[in-house]
Amino acid sequence: MLQNKSAVSCPAQMTEIFNYLDMAWLIKINAAHAPLLDRIMWTVSSRIAWVPFYLLIIILWIKDLGRKAIVHLFVAALLILISDQLASSVIKPIFHRLRPSHTPGIEHMLHYVNQYRGGKYGFVSSHAMNVFSLSFYMIFTARKQVTMTALIMLTWAFLVAYSRVYLGVHFPSDVLVPLMISPLLSCGASSIYFRLTAHFFNAGSITGQTHGE
Repeated sequence: MLQNKSAVSCPAQMTEIFNYLDMAWLIKINAAHAPLLDRIMWTVSSRIAWVPFYLLIIILWIKDLGRKAIVHLFVAALLILISDQLASSVIKPIFHRLRPSHTPGIEHMLHYVNQYRGGKYGFVSSHAMNVFSLSFYMIFTARKQVTMTALIMLTWAFLVAYSRVYLGVHFPSDVLVPLMISPLLSCGASSIYFRLTAHFFNAGSITGQTHGE
C-alpha cells in the first residue's frame, strides 16, 4: 500500500515542484521592474511596434529572392495563422490555465504596466508561439548567413517571450512550451516552402531550358 501511495503521489509532487518553480521565476522576473524597463517591455510586447521589423524582413526577402519572396510571404503568413490558432483556439481551450494576472493568490502580488492583464487564459502564449515559429522558419529557410539569422531572430523571439513574463501576463512555462513546439511547425512550413519553390520556379527553369534546346 505504501508503494502504491508513493507511486501515485510522485506525479503530484513533481507537478507541485514544477508549479512552484514556475511561480517563483515569474515573481522574480516581474519584481525586477523599473520605469524605463516598463516602457521597453511594453513596447517589445506590442505587435504594432514590430511592424517596421516585419517590413524590413519583407524588403530583404524581395531583394534576395525576387519572385520567390511571394512564396516566402505566403508560407510565413500561413505559419503564423496556424501557430496563432493552435495556441488560441486549441491549446488554451483545452488546458484552461489562468494567466498569473488572473490567478487567485498571486494576481495581487504582481506589478502591471498600464494596468494591462490580458485575457483569462495564458497557456500557451500566442505571442511566443508566433515569434518562435517565424524565427525558426527563417532559420530553416536561410540560404546564407544562417548563424547571423539565428542570432537576430532568436534574440528577438526570446525578448518578446521575456516581456510577456515581465508584464505579469504569462508564466515562464507559457512561453517555454512554444519554444519546444514551434520548431516542429516551422520545419513543416520550411518543407512546404522548398517544395513550392522547386515546383513553381526550378521546374519552370528546367522546362524553359528543354524548349530552348
